[in-house]
Amino acid sequence: MRLAQSFAFTRPRWRSTHGLVLLPLVLIVAITVVDVQTPESIHLGPLLVVAPALTVSFGTAWLTGLVGALAVAAQVVVAAFHGGLATPNHMSQIIGLAALSIMAVIVCLVRDRRTAELAQVRSVSEAAQRALLRPLPRRLGPLHISCTYLAAEKEARIGGDLYAVARTGDRTRVLIGDVRGKGLAAVGEAAALMGAFQEAAHHHATLPALAGALDRSLCRYLAQFPGTDDEIQEHFITALLLEIPDHDLVARLTHCGHPPPLLISRGQVTSVPSPPAPPLGMCGLEQGIRTSHTFSFEPGDTLLLYTDGLVEARDAHGTFYPLEGRLARWPRCGPEMLVEHVRRDLLAHTGGALRDDAAILAVRRTAVPHAGRLGEELVGSGGRHMAGQNPC
Repeated sequence: MRLAQSFAFTRPRWRSTHGLVLLPLVLIVAITVVDVQTPESIHLGPLLVVAPALTVSFGTAWLTGLVGALAVAAQVVVAAFHGGLATPNHMSQIIGLAALSIMAVIVCLVRDRRTAELAQVRSVSEAAQRALLRPLPRRLGPLHISCTYLAAEKEARIGGDLYAVARTGDRTRVLIGDVRGKGLAAVGEAAALMGAFQEAAHHHATLPALAGALDRSLCRYLAQFPGTDDEIQEHFITALLLEIPDHDLVARLTHCGHPPPLLISRGQVTSVPSPPAPPLGMCGLEQGIRTSHTFSFEPGDTLLLYTDGLVEARDAHGTFYPLEGRLARWPRCGPEMLVEHVRRDLLAHTGGALRDDAAILAVRRTAVPHAGRLGEELVGSGGRHMAGQNPC
């Protein structure tokens, strides 16, 4: 199995670097020809070590060993033209070149082993990410959903940003949040909150009641796993809870210290205001002040939910990413294209270097599975501005 994996790993690598192989081969031939043509007092043979040294930067251990062997063979040819192999100078050059070539092969083996280990760690990280942030369904009832996660660390695939959806009867509930903590503690808190959401979303009639249940669950988690870092007293999760019924052209929102969503409706981008409440996990604070805000959400409207890593991203001049202004460029895009436009634009704004993770979630009401007057309302009002929309 390992041999097959090694072959599968080296074969595409060979194909991608076969053009570079010409460089050390040309060097070996050029140095050998010039050295043979020069007087015996001039020794260019030691330069042959450049060939295996260059191969280390792009080749496998097998390729590096082959180039090293060719370099040693070239040194033998040079020695045969300049006094024979028995001379101390040529013998020392051959032994030294062989030793350096072996060291180059060892470097390649160590590097390839670490590369394989890193690939394995990445695969485990990606599996953990998929388990923590499972792909959301593209369709839920009358909703069309798309999301993406951007990690600040290129080698990290998981973090403290989170999102989840739950289908409860004839309504869809959505959670998006951002853990205040860092590292593995943040991952554990995010997993605890999403697990609690998937269960509690089916047992509480209102969003404030659901938020209270999530807060109590998170507080129990923090008490059971207190952590060891110095910021434990500051651990909390900002979150938004969204509820979208199938048969009412409204949405309900409960705000727990999180950036407000943006509503794209009839080509206009507006922020959805709602009464703020403390984040989840602020154990000991009064939690009875959470409320639910209801606003219009018609067919063709899109809600963009996000974490603060998006709006707090800066460019080279320190300018924050102007999310609301940029969304005005794509008022008629579907959720997938909208999320993709924002992702690309954000990376262009920051030069590809994010300082914080960012989660982006777009939800569009596409239809109302209800006959009668509401269906006529869809065709007569919301359907009009949907029919004239360009997909993007």
